[in-house]
Amino acid sequence: MLFVETNGARIPAIGLGTWELSGRMCTRVVEQALRLGYRHIDTAQVYENEREVGDGLRASGVRRDDIFLTTKVWTNHFAPHDLERSVKESLARMRLPSVDLLLLHWPNSHVPLEETLGALSHAKRMGLTRHIGVSNFTVALIEQAVALSPEPLACNQVEYHPYLDQAKVRAACDQHGLALVAYSPIAKGRIKTDRTLAEIGRLHHKTPAQVCLRWLVQQNVAAIPRTSRVERLSENIEIFDFELSDDEMAQIAALASPRGRLTDFAFAPKWD
Repeated sequence: MLFVETNGARIPAIGLGTWELSGRMCTRVVEQALRLGYRHIDTAQVYENEREVGDGLRASGVRRDDIFLTTKVWTNHFAPHDLERSVKESLARMRLPSVDLLLLHWPNSHVPLEETLGALSHAKRMGLTRHIGVSNFTVALIEQAVALSPEPLACNQVEYHPYLDQAKVRAACDQHGLALVAYSPIAKGRIKTDRTLAEIGRLHHKTPAQVCLRWLVQQNVAAIPRTSRVERLSENIEIFDFELSDDEMAQIAALASPRGRLTDFAFAPKWD
């Protein structure tokens, strides 16, 4: 396993995203992922599966100290006292004293960012999380957040895959020492039929998904692919035995398009 190191955090380069995983399936997938060697698990309050993720951690038998666990605060809990309460509820659901990384899930214009970051930093100082960060923040919001946060920010988690150019966000993160964590890193499965990725994969005896994940890791980006199929877990983590050339990296980057974003931003609060 490779790691992305930033502002004191050491984030495993490949993790398991758990969006849309629920019930026994979520517990089973988390348990199996950890047994296979995953050490980075990502959940969120709004996923409504924190309890099942915690059950999967315990069922795996892996030491808690060896796991990098992330959860995210939903936007209706951004007021300072509400944020602290909601984080304690998250920890109670997972039956854990703390997480490794606590993120603001989306920007929210209805609560001053300074207040929310103050509350997030307070949660860190209380020992509820080892590190803090943000998710779905634009370049402008990254600049604001870094300037306003009393505690160092570890990462910005955003949608990132070959069809979406995130060069500006990556540059802003690099400038301020933040890691970039990529969700939807295999474009919700759309990369499976991509000719460029398939041809590069053929040369390395790898699948398009493995090529895609390797492309991210070689940019010092951590990726959290989600799968409900246990057989895919092994595939997604077997990317550390080959390397893409500079030309292959450029070919993959050239797949980006202005309409490459997959996330529907309509449901999330907007920053005015």
